[in-house]
Amino acid sequence: MSKVIKLKKGLDIQIKGQPANILEHISRPETFAIKPADFQGLVPKLTVAVGDKVKAGTPLFFDKYHPEVQYVSPVSGEVTAINRGERRRILEVVVKSERENLSENFLKADPQNLSIDVIKAELLKSGIWPAIKSRPFGIVARSTDQPKAIFISCFDSSPLAPDYDFVFKDDANAWQTGINALSKLTSGKINLGLSAKKENTIFSQTKGVEFTSFSGPHPAGNVGIQIHAVSPLNKGEIVWTIQPQDVIMIGRLFLTGKYDSSRIIALSGSEVLEPKYFQYWLGGSLTVLLKGKHSKENVRIISGNVLTGTAVPANGYLGFYDTMVSIIPEGNYYEMFGWALPGFGKYSP
Repeated sequence: MSKVIKLKKGLDIQIKGQPANILEHISRPETFAIKPADFQGLVPKLTVAVGDKVKAGTPLFFDKYHPEVQYVSPVSGEVTAINRGERRRILEVVVKSERENLSENFLKADPQNLSIDVIKAELLKSGIWPAIKSRPFGIVARSTDQPKAIFISCFDSSPLAPDYDFVFKDDANAWQTGINALSKLTSGKINLGLSAKKENTIFSQTKGVEFTSFSGPHPAGNVGIQIHAVSPLNKGEIVWTIQPQDVIMIGRLFLTGKYDSSRIIALSGSEVLEPKYFQYWLGGSLTVLLKGKHSKENVRIISGNVLTGTAVPANGYLGFYDTMVSIIPEGNYYEMFGWALPGFGKYSP
């Protein structure tokens, strides 16, 4: 029985469009992009040029100040654009996918039989390492650091968030393999934050971890809240965090020796015609996902949740850390004298 921590402060914002537990498989997008802006503090240095052929797991750029950290292509294909902004800042590296998705070859082995150096080398080479963040500051973890623990929040309390019990129901083996790999990266504990309201079917059966259950409104599912409640950071200490979807990616890497960027994401929001789950790909163009899926033109498309996600155009790309796409009204309608009306029909906590 895990310890239960009850949180009283917070708010569950009521928004229509919670995804139904239905999974739809759709065709792979034609274009993909990796955006340096997804990674806080990154100064990218390109390793490819327009016209280069790449495979899934081929480096596109690396961190200028930490060159061992590679950022890779999610699919095989051809680099078709390197879009730049002001002062030639790299906005995104665009890859046009091929019909057959080929991957670079990586080590296929049981992480329990590997050393910490080998596991780190594979995660760095494969481009999955940026999925691991360091707290404080929320930057990509430094491979030379020694975290006192690793924290994984196994539920999302944000509005319209995906149901992880549904998303990961068929990935128990990859999940445990990913946990086994992560356990080699710290001398401390791997802490799983569970929801006290849900079954936690896969997560509660995880071996080699510490469990803590949380109840209460959002932001109970935020990993930062869980770190503060379980093991607050003292001066000079760091912990690492990673999302469950990325633990699955690590597991698949060691089970298959291939880089697999596929993931299940939620399409949700009040403007979505049929909110549900889709098999999609990291960095994929949203054009295929959104075609015919929402009811109006004047909408805001958000890669991520409505509180912390990033507004993107309809032909934008799924963010590296995002597990959902939200569609809500744009909000540029103003009610005459709305500030003076009682607002009885509007939500208020």
